[in-house]
Amino acid sequence: MILEHLRPMGAPPVDLHIVEGRIARIVPSPRDAPAPVLLPGLVEGHCHLDKTLWGRPWWPNEVGPLLRHRIENEKAVRRSLGMDAAREGRALALGHLAAGTTRLRSHVDIDEESRLTHVEKLLTLREELAGVMEIQLVAFPQSGLLKTPGAEEWVDEALRMGCDVVGGLDPSVIDRDPVRHLDIVFKLAERHGKPVDIHLHEPHELGAFSMELIAERTRAIGAQGRVTISHAFALGDVAPARADALLAMLAEAGVAICTSAPPSRPTPPLRRARELGVTFFAGNDNIRDTWNPYNAPDMLARAAMVGLKYELRRDEEVGWALDTVTASAAKGCGFGAYGLAVGHRADFVVVEAESVAEAVVTRKPPKLVVAQGREVARDGVVEASLRR
Repeated sequence: MILEHLRPMGAPPVDLHIVEGRIARIVPSPRDAPAPVLLPGLVEGHCHLDKTLWGRPWWPNEVGPLLRHRIENEKAVRRSLGMDAAREGRALALGHLAAGTTRLRSHVDIDEESRLTHVEKLLTLREELAGVMEIQLVAFPQSGLLKTPGAEEWVDEALRMGCDVVGGLDPSVIDRDPVRHLDIVFKLAERHGKPVDIHLHEPHELGAFSMELIAERTRAIGAQGRVTISHAFALGDVAPARADALLAMLAEAGVAICTSAPPSRPTPPLRRARELGVTFFAGNDNIRDTWNPYNAPDMLARAAMVGLKYELRRDEEVGWALDTVTASAAKGCGFGAYGLAVGHRADFVVVEAESVAEAVVTRKPPKLVVAQGREVARDGVVEASLRR
């Protein structure tokens, strides 16, 4: 395949030669004409394929305000609606692909009801889509590791089955024993040689304390560059000097931060994270599910949300927002061979725009999406062979 006359990240036009799914050559384009912007394949850093109602009729949301209400309500709705992690997960994954996402990290619920059912179904989906999308699965103890009998053993088995990442959740608020919770998470990570991704909604100094424990364990097992804290709301709650100290600690320990940039919560400071060397990336989190009726499988829209949340106005700053769903997301998740360089995987998004900033702000459906050297979508519609 040869892709002609495209502007990588808004730079001067080039032609790209693709051989066996990888970039073989990048040469200056001989044409003198306007050219669309070429972006690397977008990265969804945090979603829940097994929770989504994407593609189903509208579900009226009447869930209570607390975290436990959402967890309990979701289990009841799964039963009443006959939800299927493979069916809805596939619909959401293909929605992502149509909008240019070629790599995706999904957390997979492991609890007393689903046990390993969702893991089995999403492992199968991962294999089915392997030629067009790279999916990482996080073994996620949604109802807690300690308070749910059997959860530790199920997560252990999920990792043996092929899950890519060890998950954790609010070790103080949910399990009420942060030391033991994190001991289990990092023991499993060390046993299986897997990275870690921990949901941390805990606020203020409680969340800061959990971060300190996570950084301590990361250093103890030599897992620098392989640990992510998702949400990390406490970094937006504490005083700026305290946040700076925590960010410096996370940078030294090689712990990344993933945010969904929610409008309703204080969030980790993006500018200071960048300045202090913390890998900072983004994901949608919940997409049209029983937790949250909002969001869509569109990472340019998520980048725009990051820009709005952090008041990124200048074109350069809007580029930072795009970075949270491209290079930094690939780094934070550990997706290799990523980017617009010779030898890397041929994952591209072609957008009609004058600049990267315009691509993020206008969020036009991609003219073309290429995954692993294969055309998979045009004008926001995934190719027919992938639909069923």
